[in-house]
Amino acid sequence: MRDAIAFDSVSFSYPGDGLRALDDVTATIEEGTFVLVCGATASGKSTLIRAINGLVPQFTGGAFSGRVTVCGRDTLSEKPSSLADVVSFVPQDPGSSFVLDTVEDEIAYGMENLGIPAATMRGSIEECLDLLDLDHLRASSVRSISGGERQRVAIAAALAPRPRVLLLDEPTSQLDPQAAEHVLAALQRLVHDLGLTVVIAEHRLERVAGYVDAALGCRRGKVLSGSPSAVLDELGVGPPVATLGRLLGWSPLPLTVREARRRAPALSPDARRTGASPRSEAQPLVAARALRAGYGSSEVLKGVDLGLVAGEIVALMGRNGSGKTTLLRCLTGLHAPRSGTVAAGEGAPVPGRSVALCPQTPEDILFRDRVDSEIETTLRANGCPERAGAWLEELGLAALAGRHPRDLSAGQRLLVAAAAVVATGARALLLDEPTRGLDPDAKRLLIELLRRYARGGRAVVFATHDVELAAELATRVVMLASGEIIADGGAKDILGDSPVFAPQMTRVFGAGWLTPGQVANALAHS
Repeated sequence: MRDAIAFDSVSFSYPGDGLRALDDVTATIEEGTFVLVCGATASGKSTLIRAINGLVPQFTGGAFSGRVTVCGRDTLSEKPSSLADVVSFVPQDPGSSFVLDTVEDEIAYGMENLGIPAATMRGSIEECLDLLDLDHLRASSVRSISGGERQRVAIAAALAPRPRVLLLDEPTSQLDPQAAEHVLAALQRLVHDLGLTVVIAEHRLERVAGYVDAALGCRRGKVLSGSPSAVLDELGVGPPVATLGRLLGWSPLPLTVREARRRAPALSPDARRTGASPRSEAQPLVAARALRAGYGSSEVLKGVDLGLVAGEIVALMGRNGSGKTTLLRCLTGLHAPRSGTVAAGEGAPVPGRSVALCPQTPEDILFRDRVDSEIETTLRANGCPERAGAWLEELGLAALAGRHPRDLSAGQRLLVAAAAVVATGARALLLDEPTRGLDPDAKRLLIELLRRYARGGRAVVFATHDVELAAELATRVVMLASGEIIADGGAKDILGDSPVFAPQMTRVFGAGWLTPGQVANALAHS
């Protein structure tokens, strides 16, 4: 089998940075392989992917040595645009690459630039609309659809020219579990049936581990290559079933629910220590009543009632397009409802004061030229004389205090935005997909920060498709569908009853089991 991609002694440093983002990388990827790129935040994953289509170094600049070839073509000898006939790329923020307004036109755009005949384009558009379940959105504006729907459009646009290599950077970060499974299964089918080579950088390993054939593990610019199990074991990461395997001493580690089930011991339902906390009858800090909201002629929320009380951490879940982001924006006072009310105490919510929102795209609220200035600006606006140091320390960002936020990785930018929003001290803290781009260590720091925030007599609400985050953090889960709340209760009950949103421990051991630590503790005392 031929090599689709080859790295030969590749080293790279970004302009003004003495550290090597890639350090003497030599690796090959065979044609028709599904490859996972994994590693900690800022370990070099995005740089590695961008080197495959020449964006590194031709777009970024910097010091580059060695050679990268894709389908036999040297990425330094050709511009990224001239490689577009063989390699397509979907970035972390897919919306940033959109050029046209409607879904169908955006999918066609890349093919038009390549001069693909109209008849071929027509067929390819229809195939991609079907493959990514987008036919019902073909005439929709890419600006009005949900973040997850935009991700699927970006993947469809990348696939439409029928490249030989597809590069994806965090492609499932905004997809609900069912949509993520649909996309990954479709990509796997293209790998197996058509010989497409897919390289995917992803932190949500529970989603991708069962689909990929090989892995590249990034660690401070060095790259390990091998089987997914070997690379993930070497990096000390993996999906929750692998975490459980480490706690129980299993070898080799399982990477899928199916593998874990074969080895899992029986657990008594009585061993669960996850009883739902009683719902507080306290006065809500923020309350929505009969809330209806939408955009243009589209109604997104349809009579939502929701109260948030002190001390609770609420996971807002539901499929792409169910209304989660719109509800957060209404609760923050950033989107005016068509009818109904939102109250924060005695009055309407004041954005950044009584209610604060960290959006899906952290760049929307990052406007200073230093990381520490982002937090200190928020502190000063709220009359607080504190410096940013303690806040950055809590999230492992102290070493980045003097950096420009735009120079950070996507995960680091998200943590900076979260720190700036937390610094408001608002009675209710809202976060939209807060774990995009976060490695397990960064996620743990964020979880602890949000727990401390809630213990301070405030409420935390996060919209997420990360079921493992909800299982770990949420004291309450609110499930939305088509703009209505269809379930509201403890994480054990809501996630345990859902075939789509159940975490891996629930799938292995049954309803009520949420986290590897909970299972390992029960086994230790059984």
